[in-house]
Amino acid sequence: MTAATEQEVTPTPEARTAGAPAADLWRWRGHQLDPRRNSLNLIRLVLASLVLVAHAYYISGQGVGPHIDGENLGGWAVFGFFAVSGYLITGSRWSGSLGTYLVHRIARIFPAFLVCLVVMTVVFAPIGYLHLHGTLDGFLTAGPTTPLNFIFSNSMLRVSSYEIAGTPGEVPYPGAWNGSLWTLYYEFLCYLIVGGLAVFGWVRRSPWGIGIAFVLSVVAHATWARIAGPLLGGNGDAQLLLKLLPLFLGGALVQLLRRTLPLRWAGAALSVGAVLGAIWLFDGWGAQLTAPFIAYLLLWVASVVPCPRLIQRHDISYGVYIYAFPVQQLLILTGVHTLGLAAYDVVALACVVPLATASWLLVERPVMRRARRTHN
Repeated sequence: MTAATEQEVTPTPEARTAGAPAADLWRWRGHQLDPRRNSLNLIRLVLASLVLVAHAYYISGQGVGPHIDGENLGGWAVFGFFAVSGYLITGSRWSGSLGTYLVHRIARIFPAFLVCLVVMTVVFAPIGYLHLHGTLDGFLTAGPTTPLNFIFSNSMLRVSSYEIAGTPGEVPYPGAWNGSLWTLYYEFLCYLIVGGLAVFGWVRRSPWGIGIAFVLSVVAHATWARIAGPLLGGNGDAQLLLKLLPLFLGGALVQLLRRTLPLRWAGAALSVGAVLGAIWLFDGWGAQLTAPFIAYLLLWVASVVPCPRLIQRHDISYGVYIYAFPVQQLLILTGVHTLGLAAYDVVALACVVPLATASWLLVERPVMRRARRTHN
């Protein structure tokens, strides 16, 4: 969900809810997050929408938008996605076998992603090509990335091509149909890391294993320029993974400590203070250092804020995340962005919700149900 994402951040079937939060906002006594009565679907939908808002700035040629500690709204939303995903995914891994876990994770992230690649290739790109050339002649063989090559080269989550047949063009942000999908590769790597760590019995029996992994990931990210980067030869994939992995492991740590870390407003207030203080003190790695606090804060919000029943039943956040960028690029061709950022954001969200809903109803939910029936 940096896009992304998903979960990184990507939503999971384990997180689907069936009722409104029952916790009192100002309750002093701590409480646990009810797996059936929470607003995580709403939280993720808000985070996906923030990514859309952040992308609107540079897609429409209006800069990069507000920044906090070097990250725009979209970057912070992706941090939130990874923290929540780490919490949920770890619960899934600790409650089942590695095989079942992998099947569920693949079912959650890959089918909708692959369908999105196809939709961009057969719907969005031809419109962009027609806009540029006035005809579709030559579309199938046009480069630098032909339509079929776009699907093939990106099909394993690691996005290496962003344009299709030279589109989009004549837009403020040319050559990229989807700047959100890149995060999904790193989210899946986080799935594999947590899944692999849980193979060891001592990691499953104690939070120390995940805790140590979290600390090491923060240190590696914080020392990238001086230590980790040179040791890894400046590898770009490693750098991005180490930027996002601490958020995922921070959420995982909160999952394992949930019985000793009850959710209460005082803890949420402390989390806000810790995150703000770390951002002020530690340039570029405050969010990573306080990842457990970010996860705790989002979980507390999910436990006290009511969620509309429709959103509780239908988790369209993943669809919003993966389809928002191409919808925003296509809207540029219509000139909607000239009405102002606010209008552009509203129209983009209104257009992407039907696509996200279709993705949920026709792809994500059916595949996840099938995976649960066959691998539970």
